[in-house]
This record gives sequence, C-alpha cells and structure tokens, in this order.
Amino acid sequence: MILNVQKISKTFPGNEVLREVSFYVEEHEKAALVGVNGAGKSTLLKIIMDLLPADSGQAILAKGMRMGYLAQHQELTGDATIFEQLLMVRRDVLELYERMRASEKRMAALSGDALEEEMAAYARMNEAYERANGYAYRSEVVGVLKGLGFSEDDFDKKVATLSGGQKTRVALGKLLLTAPDIILLDEPTNHLDMNAIVWLETYLMNYKGAVLIVSHDRYFLNRVVTKVIELDNGTSRTYMGNYDAYSKKKAELRHAQLLAWTKAEAARRHEEEVIARYKQFNREKSIRAAESRQKKLDRMDMPDKPAGPEAVIDFSFVPRYESGNDVLTVEDLAKGYDGTTLFSDLSFEIKKGEHVALIGNNGTGKSTILKILNGLVRPDRGTVRFGTKVTVGYYDQEMQVLHMDKTLFEELSDDYPDLNNTKIRSALAAFLFTGEDVFKQISALSGGERARVSLCKLMLGNANLIILDEPTNHLDINSREILESALNAYKGTLLYVSHDRYFINQTAHRILDLTHCSLLNYIGNYDYYLEKKETMESAHLTEVTQEAAPAGETEAKLDWKAQKEEQARRRKLESDLKKTEARIEALENEDSAIDETMADPAVATDAQKLTELSLRKAAIAEELEEAYALWESLQE
Repeated sequence: MILNVQKISKTFPGNEVLREVSFYVEEHEKAALVGVNGAGKSTLLKIIMDLLPADSGQAILAKGMRMGYLAQHQELTGDATIFEQLLMVRRDVLELYERMRASEKRMAALSGDALEEEMAAYARMNEAYERANGYAYRSEVVGVLKGLGFSEDDFDKKVATLSGGQKTRVALGKLLLTAPDIILLDEPTNHLDMNAIVWLETYLMNYKGAVLIVSHDRYFLNRVVTKVIELDNGTSRTYMGNYDAYSKKKAELRHAQLLAWTKAEAARRHEEEVIARYKQFNREKSIRAAESRQKKLDRMDMPDKPAGPEAVIDFSFVPRYESGNDVLTVEDLAKGYDGTTLFSDLSFEIKKGEHVALIGNNGTGKSTILKILNGLVRPDRGTVRFGTKVTVGYYDQEMQVLHMDKTLFEELSDDYPDLNNTKIRSALAAFLFTGEDVFKQISALSGGERARVSLCKLMLGNANLIILDEPTNHLDINSREILESALNAYKGTLLYVSHDRYFINQTAHRILDLTHCSLLNYIGNYDYYLEKKETMESAHLTEVTQEAAPAGETEAKLDWKAQKEEQARRRKLESDLKKTEARIEALENEDSAIDETMADPAVATDAQKLTELSLRKAAIAEELEEAYALWESLQE
C-alpha cells in the first residue's frame, strides 16, 4: 500500500463536504476519484497533498515514497521557455552534465597521476549520468512535449506568455518527468486534444508508479483505471474495475438496496397493521398479543433507506418546426489568421435528423467553423446555406451568448419576452436554479452553472438544428449522461465539436475529422472512426499526393465509396420509414372511422353496408400487419 486515506472529514461554513472518507491505493495501481461537481474531489486531493487542513483524519504516504500533484489551474511565471521548464525538472542531471563537461576540459590540460585521478572521477560521474538516463533525457523531454501537443516551434515560447491550458500542459509534462511513486491528477485531460489524451492514456497505463485521477472523461477512465472511488453525499465507496464496471455495479447495488428496504418496509407496515387490529379488539388476550408483536417490531433490524438520487437537470430538446431534408450545405470554405491557413476548400452537407460530430486536434479550426456557421466570424472564402425552415440554436463553449451583467431571470426574459414569470422559473428550475438563485448575476456563476444557463436557453429556443461547441465542458458525469439522453431523443439535426470520446460514441451518427486542413467523413460513432481512421487517412494522403495506383481502386478508396453508398442507403431507409409510418397512421385512422360508421344506428340495420365495411376492415387488418412488419424491419 502506497497511500492510505483514513477517515478524512472536512466542513466549510454551512457545508459538510467530506465525512470520514477512507480508501487506499496500492503500489502501481491506477485509481479514479469520481463524484458530482461539488462532491469534494479537488478538496480531498488538496488535503492529501497537505495544501488544505482536514478537520479530522489523515492521509498516510508509505515511507520513502514521493508524491506528485497536478492541480486544475497553474500559475507558471518567469522568463524560462517551455523546453527549459521541463529540463529544470532534472536539475541534478543538468548539474552532473556540467560537471562532466568541466572535467573534460581539465583532462585536456592534465597528465600522469592527476590525469588518471580525473579520468576515474569522470568515469564515476559518467556511470551516475547513465543511471539517471542522462543521455536520453533531452529526447524524453521532447517526447513528452510532443505527446502533450506541443510542436517544436512551441519549445522556445516563454511560459509567462502561455494560455492557462498551455501552462497546465507544461505542468503535467514536468510532473510526468519527475516520475514520483504516486501521481495525483486533477482533470488532466481538460486542455488536451484527442491525440494528446490518447498519448497520456498510454503513458499512464505503462507508468510504473501509482496514479489517482479526478476526471469526468469516462472513455479515459475506462482505458486507464482499475479501481473507482466514489464520493457521494460526503462519504466514499470503492468499486473494482474501470468506469463502466463501476457504473454497472453501482446500479446493481442501489437496486439491491432498494429491494431490501422495500421488502423490510412492507414487513414493518404489515406488523403495524396487525398490532393496530389486535388493539382494536380491546381484549386482554389481544392486547398481550399486540404488546408481543410490538416488541418484535422494535427488535426488527431495518436496513437504511437508499439515498435518493441527487437533484439532476431535467430537460429535452423539441423542435418547434420540422425542417426540409437539406439542412446545411457548406461549399469551398476557407479561413486563416495572420498568414496561417486553418482550413481551405471545405465542403460538406448535413441532412435532416443527422447527428454529426466535428473532431480534430486543437488549433485546426473546429470552433471557427461553428462561428462561421453562426455568423460570428467571416470566412475568407466559401458559402454557407441553410435549408428550408431551418432554425438554429447555438451553444458556445466561451459562453459569449450570455450577458455577464444580467441576472439569470433577465437573461431568459429578455431573450424570450413571450414567456411569463412562472414559465421562466420552471425552465430555470429544470436546470437546478430555484428560489433566489434566479436573481444571481451571470458573472457570479461558476463555469458549470453558466453551462446550465446556456443549455436552458438552447432548450427554450426549440431549434431544429442545434450547434454545440464543447457541450460537456464544465459538466459532471451525471449531467453529461442526461445531456446524452436529451440529444439522443432529439428529433432535429445536430452538429457539435467535442473532445469527449464517450459522449461522441453515445450521440454521433457520423464524424467529420478536420485533419490536414481538410475534412474526412466517417459514417458511424467514435469506435467506428477508430476502426477506419488509418485506412481513411491513407486514402486521403494518397489522393492529395496523386500517387494512387492507376489500375483499380485502393482498398481505402473502396471504403470511402462504400461509406458514400451507406450514407445514401441510410437516407433512403429514413425516407421509407417515414412513408411507412404515414401509411400506418392513415390505415389506423380509416379503421377508426369505419368503427364509428358501423356504430351509426342507420348503418347497423343495413346488412349490405355492414358487409362492405366488414370486408374493408379485414383488408385494413392485413395491410396493417404487412405495414407493421415493414416498419419493424426498417427500424432494425
């Protein structure tokens, strides 16, 4: 055991955050710390690191072990460059290197016994340098920086000029290079693109030390951790396995607890009813029986009632109008800044009902594309056309659609003047803003609270095309799962940018990958994208360099062609499904009309008319049976 957390409690004014939280982390173990926003995860990491005092309890690190910590926000200053910052992590190696260089200069001027002594000293230093991985250290620094998404052009940038996200990546790189025996990571994937997250996953899975991670990235947790520690209502519970195993086990455990409590509660109520009946008889024998049953009831060991689920946001997206089939057409779109091209000649279409994820590395221009679609940024070239009856709802990760000087109530009432006070309060309550909360200023809200306000505005817009920029940022896992359910039930069209691979897997029908300044199209979710990524990129590069073999199509091109055919097939299926549903509705309406006609007293005495209607009902029944079978086939 490398870390033992024993009965840690912490209370802030009016808020008990942690109550006798206990768990342990074994050497080499990879564990996750999960819970809703405000559950105390970051607080607990700070207590473990002795950056915040606990009210009671302690965290014990095994003797001789070193612990490292990555906080969510970093304040790196000074004139050092990114590369220099990481080199300084191993100052001992750098100092040893300088001593070796000095020794080499001295040897050049020595001879005899003095030279032999210097050579022996140099040999000892060289051996220590090799043990410290000195000869490979600079390469290791380069590998870590590139893995975390820095290009070699970034290495000479001063850390003082970096954004908050870049500083966090530098701090993460420094922490990984120190290689402590246990690493505590607080939301390490927040400022990483997909390639960097995949690199970090691989790094941590192969890391020799132990890791304790706070993260809302479920895909990341599934890949890395083998144990999950949940903070819930101030207490902790440990589950073995990755995130999916934890989620399944938690649901099973809650169901079993609820079943046991329900059974015990039914037995208790039965006993109370029996006791009440005995007392009603008011006989000596019945009174003694009632007293005996009461003693039995008092001794009954009742299980605790399972805690009800935390208050969660509760909403749905419902389009006010149905759009035409052609929702969005983009042709030859291009954009660059300061002489650098983000993308060029981008063309794509989105059809009604599609759920499309736009992915790509940081800095490739994904958010810029969404801003162009929403008229917030002008393209250098190209056209954007929305289809018939398309109404757009936009969620901006930078929260620019919110007015910082307004209250929550004003934010909604100004944008939706037709809504009365009750409807505005009800909408805000669905996103957990109740009572006096509705009069808070937007500027005073946390990132997660602002995200909920933006989602509330989006819900009220009743758009039939929703465009989302990193919608899961600032949301805890419960809120992400609720958002996924709402989007999966949404009957309109969806286009979003996200780094949340689990979220993409749950909600995307199609993926557009912005890579090499172009878009690659994948008809499927994130798992499908991973399966086809190498083939598709190979086909794209072959096409760009015009090195494709002249005879026949490559496997990759055939795959591209198959995807286009699959896309057309899906559209035809959706059209056929809609026609079948309309046919079923028409037949059912006709059948109901016949029933009403047959109930008419004038028709009831007309044998010929009744026979005709009965024959038609029989025919409708056969047609409905065929239509239902076709509908079921199309659905599958």
